[in-house]
Amino acid sequence: MKRLLNIVILLSLGPFLAGCQTLEVAANMGAEIAAATGAISTQQATSIKKGAQAAGQAFEEFTPENEYYIGRTIAANILSKYRVYQNHEATRYVNLLGQAVALASDKPETFKGYHFLIMDTDEINAFATPGGFILISRGLMRCCTSEDSLAAVLAHEVGHVQLGHGMAAIQGSRYTALGKVAGVELAKNLGSEQLAQAAEVFDGAIGDIMKKMIDNGYQSTQEYDADKAAVTIMKRMGYNPRALANMLEQMQKRLGPGSGGFGKTHPTPESRLRNIGSLLQGSGAVQTPETRKVRFNKVMVGL
Repeated sequence: MKRLLNIVILLSLGPFLAGCQTLEVAANMGAEIAAATGAISTQQATSIKKGAQAAGQAFEEFTPENEYYIGRTIAANILSKYRVYQNHEATRYVNLLGQAVALASDKPETFKGYHFLIMDTDEINAFATPGGFILISRGLMRCCTSEDSLAAVLAHEVGHVQLGHGMAAIQGSRYTALGKVAGVELAKNLGSEQLAQAAEVFDGAIGDIMKKMIDNGYQSTQEYDADKAAVTIMKRMGYNPRALANMLEQMQKRLGPGSGGFGKTHPTPESRLRNIGSLLQGSGAVQTPETRKVRFNKVMVGL
């Protein structure tokens, strides 16, 4: 009986790569055969069918809730490597600026909103996970000489969220994550050993995503698209879009040979500067209000 139940489970989880329709057909067939032979109860068969249906729907499209929980898990993993910078005023400032940047983007809202945190590291780096979790390092903030430059950094990261780059990065691992979705329903009938295996599969999927984001980074074309989105957001907000170029110039000076962070996972600042050159043509000087300078300088002291 246990062997037959395991076969039914494999029938329900195995065809992820073939598409949601194949998944549901195979799972329903397996569940009905098992129920007819008495290997499982009618209630268990119904539960298996529900699990397959849920996984099939998830295969077609991730919901905002899915993105939120995936992004939160990835952010938590990143923050296990980088400590959170314990500075209330700086964190509040980055969040206020970040929320304003997000509102000017093409995706002003996410499930449970955008979240911004500062990582306590000198490494020049930043991460944008699905669902709107944006992490920026103290090292990267030091590349910013004005609030306009910091807004440009946050706009670039919001651009990644807006364009769905995080979700695109995990498409190759989607089928393993779907095993977890189906497992939520199937867990009612699985033993501890099978549950442990399902958890291991999900952890492996998150590990694949982490490797992509931290070791490899987004594709160069995606980075250029995020820069383009940042310029658009900056113009909408009344910030100087040339501040993005200024930040990249500062980054280029600070990034040494073999440096980690952006230097490892992003195109060179020089290539990004060339790419946005045409976007900045016609952008005149923008007068920076004194209050903007004061609040930026106040936060950056001692950062």
